[in-house]
Amino acid sequence: QVQLVESGGGLVQPGGSLRLSCAASGTIFNIFSLAHMSWYRQAPGKQRELVATITRTTSINYADSVKGRFTISRDNVKRTVDLQMNSVKPEDTAVYYCNAEIASRGYWGEGTLVTVSS
Repeated sequence: QVQLVESGGGLVQPGGSLRLSCAASGTIFNIFSLAHMSWYRQAPGKQRELVATITRTTSINYADSVKGRFTISRDNVKRTVDLQMNSVKPEDTAVYYCNAEIASRGYWGEGTLVTVSS
């Protein structure tokens, strides 16, 4: 069974930090190092948007709205991908989803809620 499980969401004050983690399991992820991994988010009433991507060659891209504040990283041994969120803003409030593209298929986690509020 293929699974992506996000963790680390919660309530954080503006200007604070939070670290999200996504753990991959399942036979397909025996080749996790070949996966193209991303974090997406969906705010209430809005479409899901790409936040950050890290490819199998560790090429990284960020949405303009998070550049300089968020950092994506991966650990191919642990089969995890993390999103370090610093200097968070109320507009970062959303459900954050982990996405994997591997062997011509896409997989999604169920999401973790991040709420930025004082």
